[in-house]
Amino acid sequence: MLKIPSLSSKKLTRLLEKGGAVFVRQGKTDHAIYSRTLDGNRYSAPVQMGKKSLDPVYCKRVMRQLKFTDEEIESYYKNNFSNEPR
Repeated sequence: MLKIPSLSSKKLTRLLEKGGAVFVRQGKTDHAIYSRTLDGNRYSAPVQMGKKSLDPVYCKRVMRQLKFTDEEIESYYKNNFSNEPR
């Protein structure tokens, strides 16, 4: 089972963008919509913005909605945040 630590909104969005997701819009609420196209299908997910710490389950759920695999999640996390202090 894949385990990732809690991430800030900024780190989560950076991770999503590295994986090919793009910012679509942000309404009047504290959620931004990110979208990812995979095999001709478009997948979207809301991301809470302005949070210093997002629950790991929430981060994983967002990435699953955008159809990231466990291998992709682990790869992007290790390549982008493994050297940063927690």
